Amino acid sequence: MRRYGPALVLVLCGGAVLRSSLFSELYLRYVQQGLRPYLIASGVLLLMLGIVGAVVAGGETRDEDRREHADGHDHSRGPRVAWLLVVPALSLLLFPPPALGSYSAEREKATYAAQGIGTFPALPGGDPVDLALGEFTSRALYDSGRTMKNRTIRMTGFVTQDDEGTWYLTRLLISCCAADARSDRIEIREAGAPAVDSWVSVTGTWVPEGRLGSDEAWPPVLAATDVRHVEQPENPYEKG
Repeated sequence: MRRYGPALVLVLCGGAVLRSSLFSELYLRYVQQGLRPYLIASGVLLLMLGIVGAVVAGGETRDEDRREHADGHDHSRGPRVAWLLVVPALSLLLFPPPALGSYSAEREKATYAAQGIGTFPALPGGDPVDLALGEFTSRALYDSGRTMKNRTIRMTGFVTQDDEGTWYLTRLLISCCAADARSDRIEIREAGAPAVDSWVSVTGTWVPEGRLGSDEAWPPVLAATDVRHVEQPENPYEKG
């Protein structure tokens, strides 16, 4: 372990990074898509360092064996507790952490970013219209043209619920990585609450409330006509 331990940890960490970024989309649970090339480069670098370290350790071990053979003492054994260093790296490789969910959304109180009231482009055609939660909330709070009025809208997110039983369609927004995530949410009416943390697609119509840009207009409200369970998307976040 004294010789090969650091090399083994580097190989496991490199393998975990490559598994998440090169061989799957797991990295989207933690960072934005644009950072993928850097993750792959980091994984390759860690892996190469581990391999080189193992080769160097092998040469040193052979030299040490010759010295031990000459003086009759064993210098190769290190403390066994050092193997515990492998556990976090092995866990990262075999059991990647899940994406942030309702617990993180509830800890980070949903807020809205102040913007100026103005006109927005017309919604695209189609019925229903698919929107991101961030776009829905921006239009609900600041669109003086009320472009969402009388349109059927569909959005996807996970379920959160407050102490009064009101449930929300929620999505976490990240600018760079999961560490800077903030939540966005829409109050859902006219439909029973699915299980917290489950992913759903909700179709319905916007319910205008309060003056544009006021606290009374937050959170925006959607009257649901259809709620369907869906699989968690590969990228569970919206770009903040």
